[in-house]
Amino acid sequence: MKVLITGGAGFIGSTIASKCLDEGIDVVILDNLSTGRREFVKDRTWYQGRIDDGALIDRIFAEHPDIDVTIGCAAKIVVPESVAQPLYYYNENVVAGLALIGHLLRNGCERFLFSSSAAIYAPGLGITEQAPLAPTSPYARTKAHFEQALEDITAGTALRAISLRYFNPIGSDRKGRSGLQILKPTHALGVMIDKYHAGEPYPITGTDWETRDGTGIRDYVHVDDLANAHIAAVRRFDPITLHGPDAAAYRVINLGSGTGTTVRELITAFENVTGKPLATEVAGRRPGDNAGAYPDITLASELLDWKPALTVEQGIADSLAWYERRDTVLEGADE
Repeated sequence: MKVLITGGAGFIGSTIASKCLDEGIDVVILDNLSTGRREFVKDRTWYQGRIDDGALIDRIFAEHPDIDVTIGCAAKIVVPESVAQPLYYYNENVVAGLALIGHLLRNGCERFLFSSSAAIYAPGLGITEQAPLAPTSPYARTKAHFEQALEDITAGTALRAISLRYFNPIGSDRKGRSGLQILKPTHALGVMIDKYHAGEPYPITGTDWETRDGTGIRDYVHVDDLANAHIAAVRRFDPITLHGPDAAAYRVINLGSGTGTTVRELITAFENVTGKPLATEVAGRRPGDNAGAYPDITLASELLDWKPALTVEQGIADSLAWYERRDTVLEGADE
C-alpha cells in the first residue's frame, strides 16, 4: 500500500508519515515548506510544491501510479491569523484544496482522507458527529466549507472521502523524529511549557465555568494516537466508504479523548510529569472564551477499532522531551 500525504512535512503530517513507514505503508509527501520542515522529510520520498499545482500532481502520479489513498494534512491553521487574513485562508484551505481534489480525480485517485477539525462544532461536552456545525473563526469555517464540498463531490463523482475531526494534538513522534515545529505556540500546553521554562506564572482564564472544577475544558489527543487513527482509516477505507454494512461515500469520524481535560487537570498532569509545582495566576474570562468542548468517540471505536492509547501525561512528557531536543533536530530553529 502507498499513500500520498499533503502537508507531510508538518507536525501532524510528518508523524502520520513516520507511523505509516513503521507499519509497512509506503509514503509519498507533498509539501511547499511554508510551515513544514525539510528536516522531517529529508530521508523520504517527497516533492516540494503546492497542492493546487496540477502539473506537479500529474508528475507525482506518473511516477507513483500505485498511490492508493491521499491524506490531506496541508492547511493553514492559526486562528488569529485567519481573522486577520481571511481571504488568504479561504484561498489556501478551500480554493487550493478543491483544486487538489480535481487533480486527484483526473489521476484516478478516488480515496481521500481529510485531516479536519472539531473546531467546526459549537462548544459542548460529548459532541457527536451529528451535532450542528457552528464554526466561529475563518479558519474553522474553511474546514467546514471544505467538508461540505467533499460531501457534495462524493455524491456526484467517483470520489470517496473520510473526514477525521479532532481538537488539540499534543506530544510528538515517540521515536523523536519530529514534533511541533512552531517556536511560539499559542495552544494551552505550548504556552504552559514556555511559561514553565521562563519561570513565569501560567494564567488560568476563568474559574467559574460550568465544568468539573470551574475551569475551561479542552480535548487533547496524542499525535501518535492521531497517526494510528489515520492508518486505521486508510486500511478500512473501502469497508467504510464502499462495501461495508453502513458504507457511505462520505463519512465523518470524531477523534479525541472522549472525556476532555480541564485547565486545572492539565496543570496537575503537568506537575506530575515534571515533579515540580507550576506557578499559576487566576485571570478573568477572555472575550470570546467558552466552557470548552470534547467529542464523543463511539463511532471511531466502531468504524476504526480505535481509541486513544496514550494519556495526557504521556503527551505532556513527549512534548517536554521534544522541547529539549527540538533545536538539535531543526536547523535554524531560532529563526
